[in-house]
Amino acid sequence: MPVKKLTELLGDKAEYLLNHQSKTISKDQLHLPGPDFVDRIMINSDRNPQVLRNLQGMYNNGRLGKTGYLSILPVDQGIEHSAGASFAKNPIYFDPENIIKLAMEGGCNAVATTYGGFGFMARKYAHKIPFIVKVNHNEFLTYPNKFDQLMFASIKASWNLGAAAVGATIYFGSDESARQIQEVSKAFEMAH
Repeated sequence: MPVKKLTELLGDKAEYLLNHQSKTISKDQLHLPGPDFVDRIMINSDRNPQVLRNLQGMYNNGRLGKTGYLSILPVDQGIEHSAGASFAKNPIYFDPENIIKLAMEGGCNAVATTYGGFGFMARKYAHKIPFIVKVNHNEFLTYPNKFDQLMFASIKASWNLGAAAVGATIYFGSDESARQIQEVSKAFEMAH
């Protein structure tokens, strides 16, 4: 995007945002984005080659592809956050296909949503945009509300859907957070 257009979009905040210089963090301490981000930053991590390939696939996809930036459309609907609360004003998004289409039309690098939403659409879209499957959920049907994330999807089932990655939520500080940390850790180990 040309600087003139960017300046126009940012309006009266352009000067502050584009010319900000941190006085607390030296720029040599930053890992700046770039097309080589995975090779430069992630290669020395404990991630295996399949994880690195999927990560690079996300970085290469969408309108920000090969820039080192990620734009992920996250839609956590269904059990944890009712679709009615999320999509009452835009009912076409009750259909998970429209969520995936929105991510693709918006040029997102990936789309993150529930196992159930991807279950309907995997064969049609998993090869067109990277999927990030949320593997755990809370349910807000009980009263009083609980803050307990439970595993709803397995890593194997997510892999079978063509997931490039998985994600999870932990309610840190909740009574169940110690168990949630252990479950998510095991799931992520399996995913890696």
